[in-house]
Amino acid sequence: MNVVWIIAIVVFGIVEGMTEGLVSVWFAIGSVAGLVASVMRYGALRQLTAFVVVSAVALAATRPLVRKYAAEGYTRTNADRVIGQIGRVTEAVDAESGAVYADGKTWTARSADGTVLPMETPVRVERIEGVKVYVTRA
Repeated sequence: MNVVWIIAIVVFGIVEGMTEGLVSVWFAIGSVAGLVASVMRYGALRQLTAFVVVSAVALAATRPLVRKYAAEGYTRTNADRVIGQIGRVTEAVDAESGAVYADGKTWTARSADGTVLPMETPVRVERIEGVKVYVTRA
């Protein structure tokens, strides 16, 4: 069984190395526990139990930290700063087309709520999707 646990450690390690997020590190740790149980000459059921319990404890102990750091990893782009700014319509805006001048640039725009906004109407940028800003009357 030692070989089985070593193979499991290697496989879980390779999977972990090939992915961006943490997906199998807990199972690699659990496999180490299974290997230790095997070296201590425990039976297959105890080895499997050690694997499952240690994997679950490792997952429960570290997953909240992983989620916290992953959430902090979001980086705002320069384009995000236009959200909430007031601009003016330079080409009538509706649900299908339009243009708005905001943040010193002309943006392709769509109406966020479907209303038609004529030229020179002051608007607030609600969100960005790709290269389009979605606006509402300010």
